[in-house]
Amino acid sequence: MKLGLFNLMSYQDNPGGVGGIISNTRDMVAMAEQIGFDIAWFAEHHFTNYSVSVSPLMMCAHFAGLTKTIRLGAGVVVLPLYHPMRVAQEIGLVDQLSGGRLVLGVGTGYQHYEFDHFNAPIAEKTEVFLEYWSILEQAMEHGEASLDGKYIKSDKTVFTVRPTGNRLPELFITTVAPRIMAPLCKRGATPFFTAGWRGSKTLFEMVDNGRKVWDSVGLAHRPMPVALQQYIHVTDSPKEALEAAERARFVGRMVSALREPNVQTSGTFLKVGPLPDEPGLETFRDNLIIGDAHHVAMRMAEEIRRLNPVHYNCFFQFGDMPIARSLRSLERFGSEVLPLLEKEVGPLETIGQASRPAATAAA
Repeated sequence: MKLGLFNLMSYQDNPGGVGGIISNTRDMVAMAEQIGFDIAWFAEHHFTNYSVSVSPLMMCAHFAGLTKTIRLGAGVVVLPLYHPMRVAQEIGLVDQLSGGRLVLGVGTGYQHYEFDHFNAPIAEKTEVFLEYWSILEQAMEHGEASLDGKYIKSDKTVFTVRPTGNRLPELFITTVAPRIMAPLCKRGATPFFTAGWRGSKTLFEMVDNGRKVWDSVGLAHRPMPVALQQYIHVTDSPKEALEAAERARFVGRMVSALREPNVQTSGTFLKVGPLPDEPGLETFRDNLIIGDAHHVAMRMAEEIRRLNPVHYNCFFQFGDMPIARSLRSLERFGSEVLPLLEKEVGPLETIGQASRPAATAAA
């Protein structure tokens, strides 16, 4: 099992503004690399304070020059918002810049607000994704691409810049839509699951549903690899635990607002109210992995035993949490939580082995 650090890079009350958020992310990634995390992931979102990471590939390119060992994950490239001929080259370039450390996550996106402002048809996002993916796959693996599709038409084009080894980077997807899961998971893609603030119970249900889809698209002959993501905050303070829960609630409210077709903003800042049937802060705290080192380790161990993940992605700086708290939590995770976790579940590198994907020929 690999460990990841997720960087959403939301903007709430950061005193340094956008530059401060970027600086905080540099500090978080530097510490994660020092601890021994495997991948630093960068989100993609547009036009609101939900995230200032408008290009995960640009973030990966930036951190290629600041890091040495940690791999760099685009989490994820919202493919329908790109021109595939361009992004195929950019993926190749980032992988070359990082010495082959790029990890590629792709998805269809979900935010009406983003699609509307790109004048992209969200109702057709799956069809667009599949056509664009065809270009990426051809370009990265064969060095040339052509397609006479509904959304993209291109004569044969030769690509000079390709990923190292002329192969697809390690691949993750954020959907269990059968039409996407079938072709990409047969190529070795790992499905990513996150339940947000709803916690482990909802996460287990999502993975169980994903496994049903996995089996239905002809992959039942091997176990589904699972990548999961959880909010984590290590603290001994009950007051700080509730404050962390409040930051997570802020993110949850933004996600809920952005799933709707009519988004209200004040400039770039989202106008958000309570979630439908919103619970108290104690529920957010208890659903998420917030507490002392022993509590965090035991909660993670429970999920690991149940899901046998190949990747566990940790979200430490959520809701624009003050950087000192996020760094302290991350440092304690490395020094206190990981030894307790390995005492419970054994060496992390032995977890998920039976589920690790192996790419096959294109379907």
